[in-house]
Amino acid sequence: MSALGFIYEIVEKVAPGRSPGYSKAHVLMALDLIGSGLGIGRQKLSKELRLGEGIVRTMIRRLKGYGLVEASREGMRLTSKGTEIFKELEERFLTCEFPETSITVGSKNYAVLVKGAAEKVSRGVEQRDAALIAGARGATTLVYKGDQLQMPGVELELDSLTEDFVLSNLKPCDGDVILIGSADTLFDAEIGAKSAALKLLEKMFEEQTSL
Repeated sequence: MSALGFIYEIVEKVAPGRSPGYSKAHVLMALDLIGSGLGIGRQKLSKELRLGEGIVRTMIRRLKGYGLVEASREGMRLTSKGTEIFKELEERFLTCEFPETSITVGSKNYAVLVKGAAEKVSRGVEQRDAALIAGARGATTLVYKGDQLQMPGVELELDSLTEDFVLSNLKPCDGDVILIGSADTLFDAEIGAKSAALKLLEKMFEEQTSL
């Protein structure tokens, strides 16, 4: 099963008509936090994810059930299987905080680069909507084609701050997509950007599996 497939499974309803109370982006962020190698406990994870302990307990139980996480007195860590999944996700994504620029719509911003996804973006509406549902104020989509950064469907010359930051910190290759979540808090900007990135990755995954 692919990394995205595991995330799908972990977010599946725990019972008919009952959602688990967390999103795919929460699972992605949990794997990131647990994968830091510092040994994180349930209370700390709950605080970092802005979720109740009962909801986090359900997520952890499912992560353990799929053999991705193990717990000890020092806290939770990824298993070898979990590390493989985490590395697969890292190979698809690059992330960083993003400055407030002329194209962002919030005071706090967070960027996710999705490798090789440019052909799956039309105007960035699906990604923006995914970010809004997650709690962000919006999301800005950029694609890197022909050594140029472009905003799909918009005839706009990007300001030098945006262009310089993307090229210096994310170092995109031809065909990459940069999704910038914007919000009033960095957490909401991050979960918005990661929700938008997962939406795009889902589209790539669905098209590949339908071939």
